[in-house]
Amino acid sequence: MKKKRSFLFSFLVLILVLFTFFILNISLGSVNIPFSDTIKSLLGNKIENESWQYIIWNYRLPKAITAVLVGAGLSLSGLLMQTLFRNPLAGPFVLGISSGASLGAALLIMGSSFFTAYSLFGTVNDISLALASSLGSFLVLLAVLSVATRVKDTMALLIIGLMFGSISAAVVSVLSYFTDAEQLQQYIYWAFGSVGNLSWSQLALLTTFIGLGVVISIGSIKSLNALLLGENYAQSLGVPVKKIRYLLIIATGLLAGAVTAFAGPIAFIGLAVPHLTRQIFNTTEHRTLVPAVLVYGAILLLFCDIIAQVPSSTYVLPLNAITSVVGAPVVIWLLVRRKKMIF
Repeated sequence: MKKKRSFLFSFLVLILVLFTFFILNISLGSVNIPFSDTIKSLLGNKIENESWQYIIWNYRLPKAITAVLVGAGLSLSGLLMQTLFRNPLAGPFVLGISSGASLGAALLIMGSSFFTAYSLFGTVNDISLALASSLGSFLVLLAVLSVATRVKDTMALLIIGLMFGSISAAVVSVLSYFTDAEQLQQYIYWAFGSVGNLSWSQLALLTTFIGLGVVISIGSIKSLNALLLGENYAQSLGVPVKKIRYLLIIATGLLAGAVTAFAGPIAFIGLAVPHLTRQIFNTTEHRTLVPAVLVYGAILLLFCDIIAQVPSSTYVLPLNAITSVVGAPVVIWLLVRRKKMIF
């Protein structure tokens, strides 16, 4: 009972921190908007400057919500993969799903000289990029699921997923070699990662995919706890290991694939947040970890986005770089301080 109360208190503190960073993310940007006007606008009251109202509701608010969804989705998918493969270095990219999304974007942007991507998706814009990335991740997900029906060893599936990622990266490298500078720059800009380009309709679609992934994960919590002790032990407890493996792969595909399609390949979050959560809560119980990683991931990405947008400046730094620069030293410090990895 005492431990449960401690978790509830810690979780309420996390929710409060999440809310604080959410408001802070909306308040800061290249345009200086008074904090009082920001709060007034969010509460549904009109403010005198209509351009500020437009910026808050059509750019900053969708961006903050996207950051929450992206951080939560990547963190949860990383937790699922680390539990499934019982590997602390596993992340949302190990199945090659994100690499497939990157390949789809590369074919659209840089493959017009070799393929018919333009005829399939039209001109390169945010919507066509999301469609191409989604198709790429979906095709790789289908390939991984088809392989999973024939491979009984989970570690073999991990290696096969990494091979899919290597193949996708190789094709992207070939396309990069033959493309012109303008297309290459456009692809690199997409690969930097960004949470600031989504419309409300795209945000609704991203929310749907993330929601489905979260629902599948919550329904698999008991099985995830059993998998920590190995597949044979889980099977002895009556866990349908093969079915759970499919469900976790599908959930990861929905989470990581949707995030990469709409926000680009964002590094570090999915790998590190599960470790941070285990260290702070000192547990491997997924009833605690699943909600905690969702909130921690959202907080961390909101914080990184605040740094990336350089408040009161027109510069926007690559989000990918910020997530690694800010987060990696924290993980190193925690692991050195604890001297062991909880897993």
